[in-house]
Amino acid sequence: MIRKFASIPRFSFVPSTVLLTILAGVATLNAQQTPSQPPAANQPQTQQQPEPQTSSQEPSTDELGTHKKKPKDYKNWSFNAGGGASFTSGTTEKYVRSGGLIAAAGVARNANKYLGLRLDFQFDNLPLRASALQLASAPGANSHVYTLNLDPIINIPASRDWGAYIIGGPSFYHRSGKLDSSTALAGSACNGFFTWWGHCYAGSLPINGQFLHSSVNAFGENFGGGITHRIRSNMELYAEFRWQHGTRNSITTDFRPVTIGVRW
Repeated sequence: MIRKFASIPRFSFVPSTVLLTILAGVATLNAQQTPSQPPAANQPQTQQQPEPQTSSQEPSTDELGTHKKKPKDYKNWSFNAGGGASFTSGTTEKYVRSGGLIAAAGVARNANKYLGLRLDFQFDNLPLRASALQLASAPGANSHVYTLNLDPIINIPASRDWGAYIIGGPSFYHRSGKLDSSTALAGSACNGFFTWWGHCYAGSLPINGQFLHSSVNAFGENFGGGITHRIRSNMELYAEFRWQHGTRNSITTDFRPVTIGVRW
């Protein structure tokens, strides 16, 4: 009887040992599988970063602190040439009739599309009136003036094709002329024409008789403006009006040239 009950504990120990061994193996297997399959929350952040911007989304040079160089909307140098007629005024109007033909040419150095400095050379014919020829006792004559203007110019764009400008500054005038002949007597009293002609000394004509030729230099000023119309991509028509005035020793030269030409 004692031998029978003593054998029971031996058989019950074996199943317990096997059960513990199986549980330990399952726990070990779970521990080995856990690091190889991390949860989605532990995925590397590089997989969640947005795709890099394409070239069309890259910041402009202005956003980086630099400025793009814009194409120039003006030319450094511009040129003009034209012709027309002039109207006289002041003392000149007494002896010269209006309508004398003119020719002009110039060049401008532009600082920007609005401001520049323009140099103009102009020739104006000054046809003498019949009354002036009578005062000169001459059958005929020719007279003209050469003008040099150095002016600041202000350009005023109004639209793509139309514009305007204002111009003015100092001028130099060289007026000259020649009487075909004259019956005036040397040393006789001067009249108003010979004073304007530039050959009156102490109230009388020079005794050497050299009064057929005239040569008068004078400094003065000019002021005017014009309108422009584009006819090609690099060329435009212009119409200009100026007031010209020069004086020296109370001898004046006054005329108002109207010029039509091209600028390029």
